[in-house]
Amino acid sequence: MNFLSHFYFDRRSDSCYHILGTVLPDLLKNADKTIILHPEKLHHTNDAVNAIITGWNKHLLVDRYFHSSEFFLHHSHQLKKVLLPAMAGSPVKPFFLGHIAIELLLDNLLLTTNKITVEGFYDHLNGCETQVINEFLTFAGLNDTARFFKFYEEFKKSRYLSTYTETHQIAYALKRICMRVWKDPFTPGHEAAINQVLVRYRESLSDNFMSVFNEIEDKIKAA
Repeated sequence: MNFLSHFYFDRRSDSCYHILGTVLPDLLKNADKTIILHPEKLHHTNDAVNAIITGWNKHLLVDRYFHSSEFFLHHSHQLKKVLLPAMAGSPVKPFFLGHIAIELLLDNLLLTTNKITVEGFYDHLNGCETQVINEFLTFAGLNDTARFFKFYEEFKKSRYLSTYTETHQIAYALKRICMRVWKDPFTPGHEAAINQVLVRYRESLSDNFMSVFNEIEDKIKAA
């Protein structure tokens, strides 16, 4: 799941560090894909650091349930099929696009149906002290944290996730993600065609997209 979908499950939490932990694995991957941390079983004397670890473990749990769900398996496959004509000639792998597209559409739907607010998400991130985050990262084994913090500060400043409320921006968000792997993933023509597909597909999801969130919440309660 993407940032805002992870936030949905803990939207009522009063711990900014727990919220940060629920999205930190993806933030680190975006900052530097070579960073690999496994803090899952660590325990720190600082409760705030432990809250990040708890959030991190929640992220892994939610992703595991999501990626094994019938909803994800079905819709990522369907999106791959309907996007194929729109991305003809693109170097992007169709299965990759289908995977990322369903995650972005879910973020968009959460925002546009007022299940969460992007302001609430960023307020939590802005409430976290850099010193505590750095303490977690070094405790987890990351010796050089400068590259992460450079990305993280820009991530907060740009408030890029606000654009997810605009359905026509989803194709651009997809392109940005693909650019981490492929230098020139889409032409303007690709982008326009992909956006048309995504707008139509979003409408088909609007009535039942919450089913996957409800399913995951039930599994978390039962775990």
